Amino acid sequence: MGILETELAELRQCVPNVIADSTVEACVPAMVRVNIERTKYKQMVACFQFGPDYPNSRALIELKSRHISDKLLDGLTKLCEEEADKYLGKPQVLNVLRFVRTFIDENPLCCCSDEISTIKRKLIAGSDELKLKQRSSSVVLKVIQGVYFIRYNIVVPENYPDKQVSLEEKGCNFPALFKRWFLAQANEIARQCVVPPAKKRPKDPPFVLKPSLEPVISFLISEVRKYVDMECKFCKQNALPLDPKEVVSDESSPYHVERVYCGHVYHNKCLDTYIRTPPFQEGKKCHTCGLRIYHDKWKLTPETAEARWAHKQAKQRELDEVVDFLT
Repeated sequence: MGILETELAELRQCVPNVIADSTVEACVPAMVRVNIERTKYKQMVACFQFGPDYPNSRALIELKSRHISDKLLDGLTKLCEEEADKYLGKPQVLNVLRFVRTFIDENPLCCCSDEISTIKRKLIAGSDELKLKQRSSSVVLKVIQGVYFIRYNIVVPENYPDKQVSLEEKGCNFPALFKRWFLAQANEIARQCVVPPAKKRPKDPPFVLKPSLEPVISFLISEVRKYVDMECKFCKQNALPLDPKEVVSDESSPYHVERVYCGHVYHNKCLDTYIRTPPFQEGKKCHTCGLRIYHDKWKLTPETAEARWAHKQAKQRELDEVVDFLT
């Protein structure tokens, strides 16, 4: 029995026991093919072909996957070839399979490598940061716009993308209202990627599960870019102070920033003035987009707002008449 035949016999016997989550799909002199599948999306097929002078020459190695990106597979293939070169003159396949299995274990973010590449290429700019933490299967996102910033730890679960990413705020100098909005909406976007709508309308297309990492990061980056320089739509002044240390945390303060339903912002005093003064017909509409303004603090109907304004004006006229009489 030759060296190759001896190695093939050993592979048939020990691969499933030595390489976790592996299945031998082919093991003949023409080719060895082993499927390694930690999860549905962390899966690779390692294929080996042998030249006439094997093992004195390296086996031809090819990696395939239904979900892992070709770019990552190409890079890993080169590493596998370097690993195989360490064992020239000896059996190579089992050592390379161990190397591949270890790579999958130590690089859990391999299941979202395409998304990470797209994020780095299209979304990260300037002083922004996207750091990978393979040990904790997470990415740290820091977005900086002017003097404002957010920093989040985004955890990619083991069975991603079947399950959504989770977020933890690690730093943010935006007002508390924006902190709540960023986190709540990012979690909701992630949820919608993996959970079908509770109420499906007849014309809605079938629900399709999709990865949640890129949509969440895209949302966070776009929101930071948008709000830093946004004006109060009533007084036309910058809504956020130029110095984050001057951010108003008291939600009853005149210069506390309020975010209305359409996404635009007003100072508290500006929105209160606008809501409580005429005209009231058809409700108040945003100065920028024209959509109806909704806010938990101002739930008055147009009729109630108009009645209160008229009452206030009548009281003021009475007061003015008294002042005129006394003077």
